[in-house]
Amino acid sequence: MNCPSFSLSATFLLTVLSTFSSPAHAAESTSFFKTNGPTFQRGGQPSYFIGTNYWYGAILASTAEGGNRARLLRELDLMRAAGITNLRILVGAEGPNHQPTRVTPALQIAPGQYDDALFDGLDFLLSEMQKRGQCAVLYLLNSWEWSGGYSQYLNWNGYGDIPYPGIKPNTWNDFKAYAAQFFHCDAAHEQFRSHIRHVLARSNRYSGVRYIDDPTIFSWEIANEPRAFSKENIPAFEAWIKETAALIKSLDRNHLVTTGTEGQAGCEGSLELFERLHANPDIDYLTMHVWPKNWGWIKPDNIVASTGDAIAKADAYMERHIEIARRLNKPIVLEEFGLPRDSHSYSLTDATSCRDRYYQNAFDLVLDHAARGDVLAGCNFWAFGGTGRPNPKHELWQTGDAYLGDPPQEEQGLNSVFDTDATVKLIQDYAVKVNRAAMQPRPR
Repeated sequence: MNCPSFSLSATFLLTVLSTFSSPAHAAESTSFFKTNGPTFQRGGQPSYFIGTNYWYGAILASTAEGGNRARLLRELDLMRAAGITNLRILVGAEGPNHQPTRVTPALQIAPGQYDDALFDGLDFLLSEMQKRGQCAVLYLLNSWEWSGGYSQYLNWNGYGDIPYPGIKPNTWNDFKAYAAQFFHCDAAHEQFRSHIRHVLARSNRYSGVRYIDDPTIFSWEIANEPRAFSKENIPAFEAWIKETAALIKSLDRNHLVTTGTEGQAGCEGSLELFERLHANPDIDYLTMHVWPKNWGWIKPDNIVASTGDAIAKADAYMERHIEIARRLNKPIVLEEFGLPRDSHSYSLTDATSCRDRYYQNAFDLVLDHAARGDVLAGCNFWAFGGTGRPNPKHELWQTGDAYLGDPPQEEQGLNSVFDTDATVKLIQDYAVKVNRAAMQPRPR
């Protein structure tokens, strides 16, 4: 079954542009996002969104290896036309280039040593997003090995070789035990703090605006899926989250700060830990991720038959976290959720009906909250593959392949949404609906 080509009708394009490019929205683009109890606001107006993950955006925007500004600009325009205004982006990877299952090229090659072309890419990306009224959630670290993260800081401080879980005989348990040491390495913590200071002190060479003064940045996120990696590590993990949030707030009072956690699945199974992390006054909003395949909620060999059960489990998972957000009177974002194509193929000829059903369920929930002024303030699907295409010669990313939404340790095309997918029209429709619902006056 061939996927229908994505095209914007003139009527729909006018609808999208009028919805997202009104004078009020143009004025708001110079305002910082804030929270007002359970909602985000910008320019005094409530803000709900349908967004995406675009972790590779700064690499694509660079003039370094892998950079492709022509593709970047096309994709920013595609996202803007589809109403996607919130992009979750990796500030940059850490460590030597061309490591196994690792993002290449890296921003921080060694502690305090940066590839200027990658910083230039982040500058260019933010300046182009600003022109389109888009905003960026920027995450500063990663629990996982695919961009360096905890394990790279440990490697820099004498903890030995990183046990990449994709390379035998290493296992995921080996990697987790290694990464867990991060919370007891003071030198690694200080290096990460120095990295934060360096990033937040930067001025964009295209716009001339300091990062801390740039309303294009929606929020700073401490890490992608930060985990303690053991129950014994929880006290040290909590202390690190608290210290890091306080540092960011001390340097930047303009922007929101959040954790980047998956929720209960990333908190050693503890909703109490999840609530404690987000009760911190330096944490402005809550995050959660939902991964039916990774968590065994779907059958990869029969996705069609198991999608309904996955949606029911996702709803229950989200509701537990939404209730905590209501207690804390803070917004919550579903910032990662994805599903493979119907036959678990990485080919664009495979249908996306199950993914679209799964997405629509999440979008409907955001729409309902937008209409009522409730706490689920947005979602970022994983992920935007845009005009990139998987390399049919191999499944895992190799240097020279197009960047997709799937990080290097995963099959390329596994969870990516491409420009020709029917999913794009679904996203368009809901982006308009959510924005309109958010702007409707509500009884006081």
